[in-house]
Amino acid sequence: MKKSSTIFLQVVIILIGIVAIAMMIRFPLTEGRAANLDLFSIYADPFLIYGYLASIAFFVALYQAFKLLGYIGQNKVFSLNSVKTLRNIKYCAIVLGISIVMGGVYIRIFHTEGDDPAGFLAVCIVTTFISIVIAAAAAVFEKTLQSAVDIKSENDLTV
Repeated sequence: MKKSSTIFLQVVIILIGIVAIAMMIRFPLTEGRAANLDLFSIYADPFLIYGYLASIAFFVALYQAFKLLGYIGQNKVFSLNSVKTLRNIKYCAIVLGISIVMGGVYIRIFHTEGDDPAGFLAVCIVTTFISIVIAAAAAVFEKTLQSAVDIKSENDLTV
């Protein structure tokens, strides 16, 4: 992979992180029930705090993807560091998926009679599915890369 391609993808990852942070800061201010609340009350909402804590896994996964692209750019893709990075991405996707499911279950059980949680639950289902796909892809890439690293290390020992 060319150096310019990996740099472009790293820039895309940085932009995704910036957009995600901007949405996390801006969305609570525009949400319906927060219209009449002061700034402290908006960000002291327990569900919002849970969302911020759950997003840590997302940002760790973005950082790990950034690191993996760095290894690719340095032609160190067949290394144990790349395997560990893919493993971390897999774990982050699993944690994020579980966190999303837990949030969806909480909203489904404790929503008020006037609220309709269908839209939120639909978003939970889609994002959980995306997390599962990312975890599965990372697991497949991890096993493939681990096999390649093992073969490379065997060849290095025989030479």
